[in-house]
This record gives sequence, structure tokens and C-alpha cells, in this order.
Amino acid sequence: MTKAGFVALIGEPNAGKSTLLNRMVGAKVSIVTHKVQTTRARIRGVAIEGESQIVFVDTPGLFQPRRRLDRAMVAAAWGGASDADIIVLLVEAQRGVTEGVERILEGLTEIGKGRRVALAINKIDRVEAPVLLGLSKELNDRYPFVETFMISAEKGYGVDVLRSWIAEDLPEGPWLYPEDQIADLPMRMIAAEMTREKLILRLHQELPYQLTVETENWEERKDGSARIDQLIYVMRDGHKGIVLGHKGETIKAVSKAAREELEEFLGRKIHLFMQVKVRPNWLEEKERYSEMGLEFKDGNK
Repeated sequence: MTKAGFVALIGEPNAGKSTLLNRMVGAKVSIVTHKVQTTRARIRGVAIEGESQIVFVDTPGLFQPRRRLDRAMVAAAWGGASDADIIVLLVEAQRGVTEGVERILEGLTEIGKGRRVALAINKIDRVEAPVLLGLSKELNDRYPFVETFMISAEKGYGVDVLRSWIAEDLPEGPWLYPEDQIADLPMRMIAAEMTREKLILRLHQELPYQLTVETENWEERKDGSARIDQLIYVMRDGHKGIVLGHKGETIKAVSKAAREELEEFLGRKIHLFMQVKVRPNWLEEKERYSEMGLEFKDGNK
């Protein structure tokens, strides 16, 4: 009998959700950077474990929203959790029970009703065993988790045990996606996310939120290659200069890194072209949110 279901990975920004998703799926479907809050859309990765098909929902990190984009991201995160069969809360071992974790535990009292919620304490290689045991007890005293897992998403420790438990715990039913599919995101969006990751890594703290990437055109060629045209939107002229870099060095390096990763991911030749455009109000444009798979909310809703 086959099993299938949705699993939401939730937690604070930078808790390791994207790293865990990519390791579970065995391919890079969610961007991983050292910058906080880089996952914007609910990215689903599909993993096969025995007779079970696990559909992971990698949600944006849960944090205190301040702007429209923040509110849309937090709404997407809780929306992903409320749609899931199983919720896995990731808590970073070093950080412990922060204010952010407190807020998530409060949210789980509502969202978690009728769902199986597991706890995964991540980055266990960075703290001593007594600290881990204390943290596990504190969190389990605060919320009735059905299981607790000690993992390192980066190193792979404990990830197989977590995946096996999830696979066993899913409801019986037919698979939801074809066997060879690893993500339900359109390739256009995956390509844009790869470029955005390269920009974040390259620009460090300079433009964490103030840019977005859209795949404007995707043209399949007769020789099996593809031409991809992308637009990078920034908010100010000064930002455009930063993205381009001295004599175009930054954009060339970003383009090369993104193209190479796309070629490896797709297994074929890619011709990647980028343009940088100034769009002062892109954070307030409904179309940009649709491109990111987020809901545009009016006012302060």
C-alpha cells in the first residue's frame, strides 16, 4: 500500500529548513544562504522513501512581520503548515527557545490541532549533549510533540531517521506526483531563485531584501539547450550600480555562477541573459508577489 502526504517544515529564519529540504529530496530545490530569511515562496520538494511519497513544503521563516512582504511571507508559512499532514518544527540547538520560537509554539496551539507535530533540534554538532537534553525537555514540556529528533541537516546526522519516521507516518493513498518529479515549482521560478541566491551570496549585507529576480523568457532551442532571460529588479539607481559592479564584474560573476548551477541541475547547455532594472515600488506591486507565489494583502492585513 502506497502512502503520500504533505510535510511542512517550519521554524525561525535561518534554522536550517532549506538545507534539510535539499538533503531530504537529494537535490537543490530551495536556496540555501547564510543570510536570514531568503526563502520567500512555499517551495515543495518531493522525496520517495520506500512506498511513501513525501511532499515537503519549505515555508518562509516565521518572524515578527513589519512590512507588506514580511506579512505575505509569514502568512505563506502558516498557510503551508495548516495544509500539511505532518508539521516538523526546526529549532536551532545553539539558539534554544528564543522569542521567535515562543511565538511559533503559541501559533502551533491553533495550527497544530488535529495534526501530528514533530520536533527536530538542528545543528546538534555545535552544542554539548546535556544542553540538547535540556532543550528537548523544555520544548516537550511546552508542546505535546509526537516525536523528537536530533539532527544536523548540514552534516546529515539523524536525517535518515527523521525521513523514515515521516514516510511511515503519512496517510495511505496514491502518490501525488510522478515518480521522477522532485519539485512542483515551475522551472522558471527555480531558475530565478538560483540567480537570487547568487546575488545574495555575492552582495552580502548590501541588498538583502531590496531586489527580486524574475525569469522573463524561457526559449527551448533545437540543439537541446535553452535561452533564459531574467530581470533583476532593484529599488534605487545606487542599487543598480551595486548589482552591476565595477565594469560589470558583479553581474558577470553572478550570471556565470547561476548558469553553471542551472546547467548542472538541468543536465544541458543554458544561455543565460540578465538585465537590471530600477523599480522603486516593486515591494508594493501585486504582480511581483504573484511571481514569488505569495498572496498580496492590502493595507496592514
